[in-house]
Amino acid sequence: MRRAGRLRVPVAVASAAALLFLTGCAQSVDPIERLGKKAAQRVHPHGPSREQPYRHWGLTAPLAPAPKPSLRPAARSAGPGLPPVVDHVRTHDRVVFLTYDAQGADTRRDPRFADLVRELRLPVTVFPAAPRPGHFAGLPYATQRSEICGHRPRPDSRLLRPPYGTYDTTTRRAAADCGVSALVLWRASTTTGTLTYARGDHHLAPGDIVRVGPADSTARLLRGIQGRGLTVGRLEDYL
Repeated sequence: MRRAGRLRVPVAVASAAALLFLTGCAQSVDPIERLGKKAAQRVHPHGPSREQPYRHWGLTAPLAPAPKPSLRPAARSAGPGLPPVVDHVRTHDRVVFLTYDAQGADTRRDPRFADLVRELRLPVTVFPAAPRPGHFAGLPYATQRSEICGHRPRPDSRLLRPPYGTYDTTTRRAAADCGVSALVLWRASTTTGTLTYARGDHHLAPGDIVRVGPADSTARLLRGIQGRGLTVGRLEDYL
């Protein structure tokens, strides 16, 4: 049982978000596809950086394109028939993965977030807010299964972040029965305003899953990612 954190389970639509996020479980697609129509219309070129939007966000060069793995790296299973619980992906590709709570990516709080994602074509993953304030761990199987399965409008949503990052074996069983392929936690987080680490070395490494919030910290984080010779990958390509 349990890994502690403060993230929300993806089980409800993130209302009024300019990015079209899947509910129940998160799935990232091309950021242009995930922009709402009105949000896309609000994006304007930035003067002389029209052809180089990365400069507008304080980057010295465009983000390197992420390699698309020819084979999906195998994630360690949490037990027979149970989905793995991951905060890091085992890969030699020099990529990290940016994940957000719905609140952290709420464009009403930070309307520039949609612009940043669109202009830099970031393959971010957003987990919508939980409908209940409590944790999953300790709840009966039927309740957890109802929460996970009952709020998945699309059967191809495969990733789950349990509320506040807490879970137990029952959570894994319920997730497996709902078709979830992995429970996603994080090794690094910017939620306190600086980059902190749940375990291991105190620097970003290939395969790290990062919890980002608020969204206005993304540009600063991207500069640090570039400084370590890394780029941003699509989490669903690796899990």
